[in-house]
Amino acid sequence: MKLLKLLFALTLLASLFGCGKPVPPEKAAYVGEWQQTTMYLLITQDGSVRYKRLKSGASTSIEGPLKGFVGDNFEVGIGPMATTFVVSTPPHQDGDKWKMVVDGVELVRTAQ
Repeated sequence: MKLLKLLFALTLLASLFGCGKPVPPEKAAYVGEWQQTTMYLLITQDGSVRYKRLKSGASTSIEGPLKGFVGDNFEVGIGPMATTFVVSTPPHQDGDKWKMVVDGVELVRTAQ
């Protein structure tokens, strides 16, 4: 019985993490793999987000569904357990590279 409850809980959790909102067409430029030496961000078209940052000797990472966009910023998480990523410069082409500034860090798109 405990195994069935655990299996149910894991299935529910997995289904919640798969419930990200797809990236809307007007924000399609956000989709891709973005990197800088101390930061990694992956945003998929289906609304999955993976983030990792090294800062002051500590590592922070988040994996979760996209909740949506508020202006240029975007939220990741479930319910009240969410993080807002502040985008001070939205995705734009700079020469042959795509760049954006998230949480004060300039990222370069390395894959789409």
